[in-house]
Amino acid sequence: MCSLSMAASPGSGGVVSITCPTCSETVLQPPGSKRTICPRCGNFYERASAERPPSYHRSREKRGRGKGDQNDKGKSGPLNVITSLFRSSPDEKRRDRGSTSSEHGTSKSTELPRIEGGGGHLTGQQNQNRPTYLSTGGSRTSRSPRSSPNPDRSPKSPSPNPSKVNYPVRTKTAEQLKEDVSMCRSSGDWHTVQDFYATLFESFIELNAAFKRDPSKEYKTTDDPGLKFDLLTSVFSTLLTLPQDLQKEVLKAIINSLLKDKRSRDHRVWPNTKDDLRAYLILIHNPQFSNMTTYVIFAHLLRQIAALSDHDHHFLVHWLRRIPSDQFKSIVGRLHNFISCRLFPPKPQDLPPLSKCTWWIPSATKVMALFNAANNLSLPSIVPYTDFYNSSLDHLDLMAEYYAWQNPSSHAGFSFCQYPFILSIAAKRTILQKDSEQQMIIMARKSLVAKVQRRQLPDIGMLFLNLTVRRSHLVSDSLNEIARKHHDLKKKLKVTFAGEPGLDMGGLTKEWFLLLIRQIFQPEYGMFNYDKMAGVYWFSAMPCENYQEFNLVGVLMGLAVYNSINLDIRFPPCCYKKLLSPAVVPFSNPRATVGVITVTLDDLMHVKPEVAKGLKDLMEYEEDVEEDFCLSFEVSNSEYGSMKTVPLKPNGDNIPVTKENRKEYVQLYVEFILNKSVYPQFQAFYHGFHSVCASNALIMLRPEEVEMLVCGSPTINISDLKKVTIYEGYSPQDQTIRYFWEMVTGMPMELQKKLLLFATGSDRIPIGGTQEMQFKISRISGTDLLPMAHTCFNQLVLPPYKSRKVLKQKLIAAIQNAEGFGLE
Repeated sequence: MCSLSMAASPGSGGVVSITCPTCSETVLQPPGSKRTICPRCGNFYERASAERPPSYHRSREKRGRGKGDQNDKGKSGPLNVITSLFRSSPDEKRRDRGSTSSEHGTSKSTELPRIEGGGGHLTGQQNQNRPTYLSTGGSRTSRSPRSSPNPDRSPKSPSPNPSKVNYPVRTKTAEQLKEDVSMCRSSGDWHTVQDFYATLFESFIELNAAFKRDPSKEYKTTDDPGLKFDLLTSVFSTLLTLPQDLQKEVLKAIINSLLKDKRSRDHRVWPNTKDDLRAYLILIHNPQFSNMTTYVIFAHLLRQIAALSDHDHHFLVHWLRRIPSDQFKSIVGRLHNFISCRLFPPKPQDLPPLSKCTWWIPSATKVMALFNAANNLSLPSIVPYTDFYNSSLDHLDLMAEYYAWQNPSSHAGFSFCQYPFILSIAAKRTILQKDSEQQMIIMARKSLVAKVQRRQLPDIGMLFLNLTVRRSHLVSDSLNEIARKHHDLKKKLKVTFAGEPGLDMGGLTKEWFLLLIRQIFQPEYGMFNYDKMAGVYWFSAMPCENYQEFNLVGVLMGLAVYNSINLDIRFPPCCYKKLLSPAVVPFSNPRATVGVITVTLDDLMHVKPEVAKGLKDLMEYEEDVEEDFCLSFEVSNSEYGSMKTVPLKPNGDNIPVTKENRKEYVQLYVEFILNKSVYPQFQAFYHGFHSVCASNALIMLRPEEVEMLVCGSPTINISDLKKVTIYEGYSPQDQTIRYFWEMVTGMPMELQKKLLLFATGSDRIPIGGTQEMQFKISRISGTDLLPMAHTCFNQLVLPPYKSRKVLKQKLIAAIQNAEGFGLE
């Protein structure tokens, strides 16, 4: 907590000078008053300064409303920096800054409300110091000069239990609010609506009284925050349509409620109650925080939420799941804008200097983490995980963020890498690639030093991972080369086909990947099984003497990520979850269990849909399971043409499956298929991948993001592809080219993906978009030919067909019958 630095000014009659611990701004403070917020940077001096001491209020009561009030008013109040948000003209702003000692520097309509004295706002002891209108039928002093009776604000009688919160009765509904606004708009008199909003936001207890479905209930479970979300939506959507003066009153009330400290008169700090958490949940919905002029207030709200205990955050995360998806998305967008505008302000003069409010971005990011946690807990998710990406962070020094995260002892403080959900996949790829480049440079430097030590002449080849393979022995040669040069795997890859002249400028490397992947994944090779219904490959459970070929596939995937090559590999989502379990190979224990995750029936549905459907039917069967299914706790596997039975638990062949134990049977069955039966195969695959991609940056990745790094982005934009296309023998204005793009643009997405697969060898694009690839259309004579492709160079060979009809027939015939490098 920040502390005050005070010194008495000589000859000032007890006036004290206060120095802000954040920006070193010094201001004078009259005796008996106590500043809360620095007028320069907007930071709190100290949390306990949110209210004036009780002795000061008593002395004011004795003096009455005389000169002391005028002097207090002339000092512009404890929120001078935030007061400027409510000035109605630039002249008033300048007048306020230039005459803080004047008695009439601001008009009545621009004054901030006085912070109510007396301690806290929610517990029983605190509530005794609240104004009496909250618990009795007495009158209250309104923040507005106008005061009109409202039946929806009739107070409740005091509770005999001093530890129980006494809520005022607030019965306003969304329909009543709509009617009030309509009447005020017609008459031009906004007294009723202004009084409602000013009262609503003046304290946390008022927020709970208005928005709790039943104020008599405590709602202390994570299942339900107990809020009227329909009223919440109506209140905030209506707020933006109200006059500006009324909107300013709401912001003043929010400031007042945020600054009320949770200390009682005996200086004990009361823990946050569930009503406090509900109030934070309500306030963060405020759409006014989309405006940059409200960011000082928004920042303090975010800081208070971020500073809550883990227990309180646990409740908030579960309550955030109850927010409607459109509002959830809006709040996430508001947080993104806050972070982006703080990092790259369009008008820097409108915000305090970044160096003076370094806590803004960490606070907003921590609150964003609560929303991300709520989204991850929800099935299905409330919004796509990509909605948490902040693309403006792509322009930061990402490696500085990464090194700060990797070296907390020498770079103490906040780093976005601590919250990887906010970094886009492009940013994570940049970090991963630059980290790999550093490792490549280190490996190349070691090779150079070794050459010099052996008194050998260095050559350019030592900077690369050079593989020489024969086409006729592609798999075996690749295995031997990788095993022989496993220390060089983190160098830049270059491939040479034996007996074939040519310099690898990227085309030979891509061809090697495509040929090798195609051969390894052929059914007759026996390493992977393809499920046509799921459209994915899965590891064969058949045991073998050597699992090096599975290791090779892992190495291939790692090399593809390091060398920015998209592979046409179709693994189910659980495969990438297993690859990140753990994300970093245990260094101290190389034999540690890897690739084992908690799996569910949904995971099996993506691998073997028919088997998963049968197990689901078993779970939903209402009749006699034991009699009708005749199952026991064992599973049958096919090995080399014969069936082998494996028990799922000890003595499983003698344990029948019944309605009572079928859930256990299904879980053991799924565990066996996805974990146990393929463990040695996946272990070799895991270590192959991590032998290349051994980077701590993998910790930041989601399984879906690993898939995108390996296979590319599934989102295709034909307009973007057209922009990066180059032509050989054609020009963009040629009739054939115009016909081609008109037809491709009108294709369904499935055909567009098949065209991309036909021409490039993958139906996906780089994660950075089409601007990271080159697409080429070449001309060839012979209109009777089908279109052809050179996938190694992303090249489509297109004859000059005479009509749009012929072009469509030929192109669709080619892409629908093509498989790899030939036609079926």
